Amino acid sequence: MTTAAPAAPDAGFQNIPKDDKRITRGWTFYDWANSVYPLVITSSIFPIYWGSVTKELSPETDVVSFLGYQVPGSSLLTYAISAAFLLIALVSPFLTSLADYSGRKKLFMQFFCYLGAASCAALYLFDKTTLVMSTFIFIAATVGFSGSIVFYNSYLPVISSEEKFDSLSARGFSMGYIGSVLLLVICLGLIMGHETFGLETGQATRIGFLLTGVWWAGFAQIPFATLPKDPGRAAGAATSDSGWLLNGFRELGKVVAQLKHLPNLKRFLLAYFTYNMGVQTVMYVATIFGDKELHLESTALITTILLLQLVGILGAWLFAMLSERIGNTRALSWSVFIWMLICVAGYYVQAGWSFYALAAVIGLTMGAIQSLSRSTYSKIIPENTPNTAAFFSFFDVTEKLSIVIGTAVFGVIAQLTGSMRNSILSLIVFFVLGLVFLLTLRGKKLRDEPTAGAEASGPPPATPDVALPTA
Repeated sequence: MTTAAPAAPDAGFQNIPKDDKRITRGWTFYDWANSVYPLVITSSIFPIYWGSVTKELSPETDVVSFLGYQVPGSSLLTYAISAAFLLIALVSPFLTSLADYSGRKKLFMQFFCYLGAASCAALYLFDKTTLVMSTFIFIAATVGFSGSIVFYNSYLPVISSEEKFDSLSARGFSMGYIGSVLLLVICLGLIMGHETFGLETGQATRIGFLLTGVWWAGFAQIPFATLPKDPGRAAGAATSDSGWLLNGFRELGKVVAQLKHLPNLKRFLLAYFTYNMGVQTVMYVATIFGDKELHLESTALITTILLLQLVGILGAWLFAMLSERIGNTRALSWSVFIWMLICVAGYYVQAGWSFYALAAVIGLTMGAIQSLSRSTYSKIIPENTPNTAAFFSFFDVTEKLSIVIGTAVFGVIAQLTGSMRNSILSLIVFFVLGLVFLLTLRGKKLRDEPTAGAEASGPPPATPDVALPTA
């Protein structure tokens, strides 16, 4: 027997108009604001600066001392990334459930945004005397970035109609690519022209970290001003003397109970978990690979990163259009297959034209697979669910755990074999598994039909995974 659902803790968001241009435009600006972190800090300037600091500490072996342990500098960076994402993976489900219960989605998003931005700015203090402290600051910045993303992503099904999920998600990623490239160019101008400004190279680089934090927090004011206000806890929501903490766990329990009746969602999360291990690891280690394995100059590395961003804009839009024609699962499958070829090519790549050609292909599929994964998940979760943040926390945890495992495996294989090429080639296993799991969704309707045991107020319409035929 179906019982009446309790008042939605996030019910205030149910009355938001779909596809409001002011709201959707403001939402995309958070991509513009925070994408400077993965570009400047994760992918380009920071890894190069990290490498220069560790090389200065250990010119011959690249082995540095960290909390009493002797660790290769490149491996320490991947371990720090793994630690940060493991931390956020552990707390994200609870925090998002608490945000859904309390109706404070934007407040949580703001907290993590400011944590990340302040930590980026604090990396200005990073030099050879502050390696340990700066490693923990970098971890805090990564936690801030990944923590805010889950709340940002959870707005997608709230502010957009389903038929526009793919295009709006692609638009957000495109805004992120454009904004991050602009700041990277500014930082490069500051570094390359450091003598003009009376600065040393290292100081100019650290000012770039400071600018990243200011840019992130500054432009985040646009989405914070335009996204719907937090409605607070619904009047009909259950109250308890046990307080918000226990109710946060209760909301998480409700979502876990729903997941048992959503087999397609579980299949997709399994596929996303496996192929994302490869995607994210490549993104996080590409610069280190070019520096340590191919011995590329900093200028060549930065040029490559810019190429990745510009081609990524094109890739996000191309695969959004492809998904409209052949369906989300098929488009994702093609993207994963291309990533398998990238792993093979990465094992043999050398400095020169082959490296730039490989970078162009990575850029084309990098934005595509991220954008399409986000919009596909939005189509799979129950329609009009009041627990969007909690549902997206599972998407976020899946992503973070995949990064933890992927980067850790990469670092261990590189440390044991002495070559990052072996690590790159090993990533193909993740893509093969991801493709296999994606194929289990081929021909199926993405959104599961409600079952007798599912907590649903009504049967949501099924979302086809194939493009509708045209006359």
